[in-house]
Amino acid sequence: MQRALALARRGCGPRTPGPWSRRQSSAAAKASAVFRTRSERSPQERILTLESMNPQVKALEYAVRGPIVLKAGEIEKELRRGIKKPFTEVIRANIGDAHAMGQQPITFLRQVVALCTYPNLLDSPSFPEDAKKRARRILQGCGGNSLGAYTASQGVNCIREDVASYVTRRDGVPADPENIYLTTGASDGIITILKILVSGGGKSRTGVMIPIPQYPLYSALISEFDAVQVNYYLDEENCWALDVNELRRAVREAQNHCNPKVLCIINPGNPTGQVQSRKCIEEVIHFAWEEKLFLMADEVYQDNVYSPDYKFHSFKKVLYEMGPEYSSNVELASFHSTSKGYMGECGYRGGYMEVINLHPEIKGQLEKLLSVRLCPPVSGQAAMDTVVNPPVPGEESFEQFSREKESVLSNLAKKAKLTEDLLNDIPGIQCNSVQGALYAFPRIFLPARAVETAQAHKMAPDMFYCMKLLEETGICVVPGSGFGQREGTYHFRMTILPPVEKLKTVLQKVKDFHIKFLETYA
Repeated sequence: MQRALALARRGCGPRTPGPWSRRQSSAAAKASAVFRTRSERSPQERILTLESMNPQVKALEYAVRGPIVLKAGEIEKELRRGIKKPFTEVIRANIGDAHAMGQQPITFLRQVVALCTYPNLLDSPSFPEDAKKRARRILQGCGGNSLGAYTASQGVNCIREDVASYVTRRDGVPADPENIYLTTGASDGIITILKILVSGGGKSRTGVMIPIPQYPLYSALISEFDAVQVNYYLDEENCWALDVNELRRAVREAQNHCNPKVLCIINPGNPTGQVQSRKCIEEVIHFAWEEKLFLMADEVYQDNVYSPDYKFHSFKKVLYEMGPEYSSNVELASFHSTSKGYMGECGYRGGYMEVINLHPEIKGQLEKLLSVRLCPPVSGQAAMDTVVNPPVPGEESFEQFSREKESVLSNLAKKAKLTEDLLNDIPGIQCNSVQGALYAFPRIFLPARAVETAQAHKMAPDMFYCMKLLEETGICVVPGSGFGQREGTYHFRMTILPPVEKLKTVLQKVKDFHIKFLETYA
C-alpha cells in the first residue's frame, strides 16, 4: 500500500484522471489557446509600433551615426566575409574619436584612473607619487573608497572643487563648486539643461537657437523635446564667423511662431572649426542680455586651437569682464568634456557643466533631475579630475605630461593645416581654415546632373556623394545635410584625427574620387 502511494505521488501510479488533474488539463488547454492567439498576432496588433511610438523620438536624427555609418558597418562585415572591394578597409573619418584613430592615451590620466580602479596598485613602485596622491584623494571622496560605489548626483565633491579651481585659473574669475555639476560627457549636461528649459505649447513652445551648420545632438534633442529649432546661419564666406545681425534676423522671425528662450553657441565650432573672437563673444552676450535669452556655451574643444592668431575665450570670462550688469543677469551654462582636447578619452564619458545666475529654486529642480540618473560614471569623473588637476611644475609627472600634451596638440595643428591645404588643392572643393576643433567642413560643388541623379534616388545630393565615396573608396564621412547648410550648398564633415600618412592617403583618395565624380556627372 505504501509503495502504491509513493508511486502515485511520483506520478507512476494508475493514469485515471481525477477532478484535480482534469482542472489542470483544462487550465493548460486554455493557456495554450491564449499563447497561440498571442503568438499568431500580426505585427500591426503589437502595442509598440512605428505608429504608436513616441513621435518625437521617430522625428529625431543623428547624422554622425546615421545611414552612412550603418552602410560603413555593412561594408566592414562584407570585407570580413572575403567579399572583394576596391579597398581593403573602411576608414571611419566620420567622428571625432581620437583613440579609435590611433591617438595614444595621456599616461598620467590613465595612471590615475588605473589607481582609482584597482587601489592595490597604490603600493606599486611603478606609479609616480603625484598620480597616487590624486588617486587617494579621489577615492577618499568616493563612497566606500571605491569607484564601484555611487557618488553624489552632482559628482564627487573634491572633483567639483578641482573643476572650480581649474575654471578660476583659466578665467581669472572665481568659480563656486556649488555651480559645478559633473556629467556623463558634455552631452548629458546639454540634455539636462535643455530638458529644464523647454516648456509650453503652440506659439509658447520654446524656441532654441542653434548655429547652422550645427552638431546634430542639438537638432535631435529639439525634436525629442518637441521644442522649435531656430536656425541662425554662420557666415561661410567669412570663415564661418557669427554675425549678430543674423541672430537678430533669426529671433525676430521665430517670435512669430514660438517663444525664443535659448541661444546655443559652439566654440570652437563643430563641424566648422572656427574660433570666435572676443569681440564676437561680447556681442553675443549683449544680444542674449538684450533679448533675455539663456546662453548655452558648448566649449568642449577649448584646448583645440591651432594658431597663435586665434585664442579661446570662455563665455564666462568675457561675461564677467563685461561688468556686473551682465555678470549678474545673463544666465549661462557652459560645458566641457574629457572626449576632445588633447585627451580624446571618449569612452570614459567624463564631463562637467558650470551654471551661472541660475535661480536657487531652479538649482533645486536641476539637482532633483540629476538625481534620477543617480550619478555620472565614476571612472569618467576621475578622468575629468586629471584634466582639470594635471601635474604642475616640480611634480614627478610634469615633464612627461607636458611633452605628451604638446605632442598631441602640435600634431593636430599640422593635420589641420594639411587637411585644409590638400582639400583646397582639389578642383570643385573649397575648405575654410581649420582654426580649431577636430574637423574640416569643405564645400563641394556638384554638377547639376549629380544633383538630379541624387533626387531621383530620393537622397540629398551630398548624401549621394558621400555614399558613393564610401562605396568606391571605403572612406566614411558625414554629409553636410546632416549638420544643416544654406540651401543650394553642399558639404561634408571629416575628422583630421587619422595619423598623418593615413590622412594623406584619405585626402588623395578623396581627390581621385572627386575628379572622377565630376567627370561622370559632367
